[in-house]
Amino acid sequence: MDNKYNYFNVNNKIYMVTMALLIYIIFYYGHFQVGMVALGLYAVLVVYNIYNSKIKKGEWKKFIENFSSKLDIATTSTLVKLPFPLIIIGYLGNILWYNQSVTTMLEGEDLLNKNIRDIIKELNLKQVLEGKKNIFPNIKIKDSVYEIYTNSVDTNENKNVKDKIMLLYFYDTTEKNNIIKGINGNRESVMLVEVDNLDDVVKNTEEDKAPLLVADIERMINSYGQSVNAVVKKYTSNKYVIIVQDKYIEKEIEMKFDILDSVREISNGNKLAVTLSIGVGRGEDTPLKNYEFATSAKELALGRGGDQVVVKKGDKLSFFGGKTKEVEKRTKVRARVIAHALMDLVSESNAIFIMGHKNPDPDCLGAAIGLYSIIKRLDKECYIILEGVSSGIKSMMDIILEDEEYKNTFITSEKFKSVKKLNSLLILVDVHNESHVLNLDIVNEVEKVVIIDHHRKSQDFIQGAVLSYMETYASSTAELVTEMIQYMVDKPKLKHIEAVSLLAGICVDTKNFSFKTGVRTFEAAAFLRRHGADTMDVKKMFSDNMGVFLQRADIIRAAKIKNGIAVAICPTEIEDSVIAAQAADELLNITGIQASFVIVKIGDEVYISGRSLGKINVQLILETLGGGGHMTMAGTKFTSMKLEEVVEKLNEAIDEYLKEDEK
Repeated sequence: MDNKYNYFNVNNKIYMVTMALLIYIIFYYGHFQVGMVALGLYAVLVVYNIYNSKIKKGEWKKFIENFSSKLDIATTSTLVKLPFPLIIIGYLGNILWYNQSVTTMLEGEDLLNKNIRDIIKELNLKQVLEGKKNIFPNIKIKDSVYEIYTNSVDTNENKNVKDKIMLLYFYDTTEKNNIIKGINGNRESVMLVEVDNLDDVVKNTEEDKAPLLVADIERMINSYGQSVNAVVKKYTSNKYVIIVQDKYIEKEIEMKFDILDSVREISNGNKLAVTLSIGVGRGEDTPLKNYEFATSAKELALGRGGDQVVVKKGDKLSFFGGKTKEVEKRTKVRARVIAHALMDLVSESNAIFIMGHKNPDPDCLGAAIGLYSIIKRLDKECYIILEGVSSGIKSMMDIILEDEEYKNTFITSEKFKSVKKLNSLLILVDVHNESHVLNLDIVNEVEKVVIIDHHRKSQDFIQGAVLSYMETYASSTAELVTEMIQYMVDKPKLKHIEAVSLLAGICVDTKNFSFKTGVRTFEAAAFLRRHGADTMDVKKMFSDNMGVFLQRADIIRAAKIKNGIAVAICPTEIEDSVIAAQAADELLNITGIQASFVIVKIGDEVYISGRSLGKINVQLILETLGGGGHMTMAGTKFTSMKLEEVVEKLNEAIDEYLKEDEK
């Protein structure tokens, strides 16, 4: 509008200049009378033009003011009556204003003086303020799904973060999500089902009832397939493939795959409960890719002890079940096969390295010593990779190093680089996952890797191993190695310290034959006893001084018990996490405690040791916090996190586990 006014003003000036030139020409040619009249008219026009300009300028100004006023009213009205929800918040998330559509969206809920995070927990205000993220998809509010678009505005020229406000626009994507969900729900997912203990169950069932038991199992699986409108195909005596629409997988996830419980309740003369291992592959465009996911998921389920379902969708893994103890395998055929295969690998390798997990314990060290003792007798170059000696194995190491043969056995990761040869073999003991192995770079450097472990398989397991011996039923890795030794060479002979080291590993992991102790555990101990090992030697090796005993007592005194679960926070900073594990074991001796968790701070790291009598699965609880282990024994650690935050996370994980258990 100002431009239009200026346009008329410029034209008037041109007209006035033109008239002045005409009057000058009239006077120049001597027409004085005509010139005087023209000059008078010119004066009148000048006065009129000035007056008219002022009037027009005032009208334009008035018009602009009226229009601006009407525009503010129109803008305010538009924001209030905007067809999609709009919320304006402060830099801390406090709600400053919202329109009528928000009231409808939240069914009349009053938002003023509330914080946006009370309504939308997924909203990251820091990312919005920094401009790193301005779209938040799939946000569920009430019964609808929204895509939130954000924008931050500076209300002050100083650009102080405290002066910023944020605008949140809500776009309803419920219908689109339902369409996508319907399309995805009709995609084919793949389930691979394996009766993981069929042979043991049948062997422990009366001969005349065994066929009926097998028929009951097959009938149960086929009936399950029909209930989810799936195609069920049996391809071996104990393995099935099920092709099912993904929408039924969603329902099974909600029901926690109750097929596990149904199969476990089959009773037809069997003394052992029937258990399933199920791998589910979903989320991909082709059945072939989902089949590959299902295969990987089932292997993980079996590696974690069976009786559970693992669902793989892309890189995401979900676990269900796994609440029963592992059943000991009586046959030693697999131990013999693995022992012979390992001997072949050792024979064709130029150098053999044995490595365990970070902060090694007696089981890890004992298993390493046991393998080293046999490999050295084959005249093979062999080393044990170790970084530092923790207090948990210090007394054990002191005794081992008294033997001259072991003076040059232990090397560091740095020393490994200088002694490594082509065609080297790396044997990992008591560890199978990338996050806990002592040095992952060494794993990646060596051509051949062997894994010997007794822990339940975790998500980040080391892939590409040429030989993997993971038996979750075993009490310890030392037990597995003791069995293998008997098949690796004829008439094996162990030194006293070697037999004691292996027995120490078994004793520590079984808490002196109290936990996870089976027939094969005692058979392994008997073999070591024949080679001079004595439990009294182990007891002397791990006797405590008064200071450690008092620290353990302080931890136990600080324990708080709720729902049969004891949680203890170490009142002082300690030097070794072994004390936490010992305190957790001691807490289980108290009547009424089914599980215990001990939290200790060591430097910048916070450790949690979990123990259970079997009713509560501490592995499932600590897995949600990035840890792992067994049903009765597990642990995890946090780096650069406050002790209070770790305690809060642990309590949340326990509460979530108890809620799931109630279902």
